[in-house]
Amino acid sequence: QVQLVESGGGLVQAGDSLRLSCAASGRTLSSYVVAWFRRAQGKEREFVARISKSGTNTNYADSVLGRFTISRDNAKNTADLQMDSLKPEDTAVYYCAADWTLGWAPVDYNNWGQGTQVTVSS
Repeated sequence: QVQLVESGGGLVQAGDSLRLSCAASGRTLSSYVVAWFRRAQGKEREFVARISKSGTNTNYADSVLGRFTISRDNAKNTADLQMDSLKPEDTAVYYCAADWTLGWAPVDYNNWGQGTQVTVSS
């Protein structure tokens, strides 16, 4: 199993940017698809973005398309989520997840970080 640790969350104002980072240990991250999910208070965990093992393919939820960018650095065993033009509705706990194959749902991923809180004020 790979261990994942997120960092970079915080409190920002609407329109600001944040960069979340996911650091992996225990296994080489290049063997895994990486995804970001988020869970707002009172809501289900939802898909945000995912990136293929090589980094050549990315997918985004419609709600973040054009504002968020997922990337990875396999040499550093990290994956990032650049979040621009943040909105109050982006407020949530953000989770990094990894697994062998591409998936859209939380159930598709067996390795999770502890999450990092992102709060966007209006």
